[in-house]
Amino acid sequence: MPSPLSIKRTQGVLPGFEARLGTLRTAHGSVETPVFMPVGTQGTVKTLEPRDLRELGVSTILGNTYHLMLRPGAETVAAAGGLHLFMGWNGPILTDSGGFQVFSLGKTRRIRDDGVEFASHVDGRRVFIGPVESMAVQRMLGSDVAMCFDECIPWPCTREYAEKSVAKTLSWAARCAEQPRAPGQLRFGIVQGGVWADLRRRCAEGLVEIGFDGYAVGGVSVGEPEDALLRGVEDGVAALPADRPRYLMGVGDRLQIVEAVARGIDMFDCVTPTRHARNGSAFVRSGSLQVKAGRFARDMRPVEEGCGCYCCRNFSRAYVRHLLNTREILGERLLTIHNIHVYMRFMEELRESIAQGVFDRFRARVRAELRGEAA
Repeated sequence: MPSPLSIKRTQGVLPGFEARLGTLRTAHGSVETPVFMPVGTQGTVKTLEPRDLRELGVSTILGNTYHLMLRPGAETVAAAGGLHLFMGWNGPILTDSGGFQVFSLGKTRRIRDDGVEFASHVDGRRVFIGPVESMAVQRMLGSDVAMCFDECIPWPCTREYAEKSVAKTLSWAARCAEQPRAPGQLRFGIVQGGVWADLRRRCAEGLVEIGFDGYAVGGVSVGEPEDALLRGVEDGVAALPADRPRYLMGVGDRLQIVEAVARGIDMFDCVTPTRHARNGSAFVRSGSLQVKAGRFARDMRPVEEGCGCYCCRNFSRAYVRHLLNTREILGERLLTIHNIHVYMRFMEELRESIAQGVFDRFRARVRAELRGEAA
């Protein structure tokens, strides 16, 4: 099958790995990579309208199979003509399979050979989801990229557990590949294997043998230290084909994004920008700013001086702090606009650095700004 990703430029930064500039083609338009996808778990990026997303330069978003199958139900979304029409978003959508959410349910779940039975977080009723059910829901949602149902390996875990989990993930991936898909829908397999390089390679090679449009590195950002996260990326990418898109699931730290791009990753998602906004935290070039802090009560400067977002052009730290502390939803909305703007501009600069052949300098600058390391 032809690859949906066209690689336009690469730059080697680490031995054996290249940062890649490309274009991902989907049924709802093309996406310039590397790309960061804001998370719209339940059919909305919290506090934002689709119009906001377009104005902020967002090209693609993420929806979640687990949440949407529970509320409002895949049948309801299908009756509306699919998730794009249901939520009024005409750009690409990637749907997570629900595997990570099931992983996070902990003791309420029971893993079987054919899937996972769990207690709904909404009403406690017993629900079952496996590879067949996950792909059926994603088909009804009509997403542009559907993720295979996998078992997300916890950290830490034993090698024995990880080996069984990889075998289950590969078995489920094969079942996913057999299922019908929505018109134009791409399908990505997910590499698991925990901290063991040989298991990561075994999983990646097994997925490539099955054959998918793209591949994700999963089972990271689950509590492991950063060096283990990056080793997981390296081990996962090493056995993946160079012509296919590579997606690192759930990673939103900007320095980790840069380091993952240096290791050949093309796609990212995370709740970080929206969740931090709801907690009163704004991302700035040098890190983050806790706008709710008392020291900003009479600070009439914008959240970040020099920022061109709607929030910073029109409102002060003092006003945004006031909104947050009086629980006015506008405060969360303004900080979300700011944080998504910061992430979109960050990814633009990252792509431009690859295009200009100066990604190594960009990487050093980000390390200096976010970690205080000498450039």
